Order: sequence, then structure tokens, then C-alpha cells
Amino acid sequence: MENKKYKGRMIRHLLSVPFIWMMIIPIIILDIFLEIYHTICFPLYGIPYVKRKNFIRIDRHRLRYLNAIDKVDCAYCGYANGVFGYASTIAGKTEKYWCEIKHDKYKGFVEPAHHKEFTEYGNEEQFREKYNCKRKN
Repeated sequence: MENKKYKGRMIRHLLSVPFIWMMIIPIIILDIFLEIYHTICFPLYGIPYVKRKNFIRIDRHRLRYLNAIDKVDCAYCGYANGVFGYASTIAGKTEKYWCEIKHDKYKGFVEPAHHKEFTEYGNEEQFREKYNCKRKN
């Protein structure tokens, strides 16, 4: 007996495939522009490079138990999710360089891990102290 959770799953999957795969174009464009930004700006700011290989991992295609379609899908997911993780890290390091101010607290906001050392929202004294100190270097 088919589990109710998976009933009609094939139709939903087939309908969603074009939308999943059309994202490859903007992801590749993001990846190209992100790499240009990273390569040019990080040395100018004195921010250490982020190692791309630590984020983009395409290795599941070597698993023998996956069929050809699963292998292609897994390669896509490894690339896409890797690019987003890489982009998030680069954006976080950029934010830390330019603006170390936490966001105003509101229900449901998930504060990124890199905000831990940022100045509190609305704390001008803390910001001025940190900002003036950093900008003298």
C-alpha cells in the first residue's frame, strides 16, 4: 500500500523539475560575479580569501547505487547549495568589514552567526568606539 505522504509525488516532481533546473542560469551568473567581486575586492579590503573548495562539493555522482538522473541531480544540488553557502560567507565577511551593526530584534528574525561580535542595534557609543578604532588602521 502506497504511503499517503507520497501519493501523487511523481506528478508534483515532474511539474517542479523545470523550475528547479531553470535556476541553474542565475546560479552560474551569481557564481561568476561573486568570484569577480571576491578576487578583486577582498585583497583591497585586506579580508582573507574564502576557500571555494570548502563550500562547493560535487562528489555524490560517484555513488554506485544512484542512477544517472540521481547523479546529475546530486551534482546540481552540490553545486547550487555550495554556491549559496560560499556567497553567504563572502557576504557575511563583507558585512563584517563595512557595517558591524546587528539588526533590530523582531519576532522570527534569525540572526546570522557572524553577527555575534557586531555592535548592538541603536548603541551609538559602542558603534563609534568600534568604528573609530577600526578605521584608524
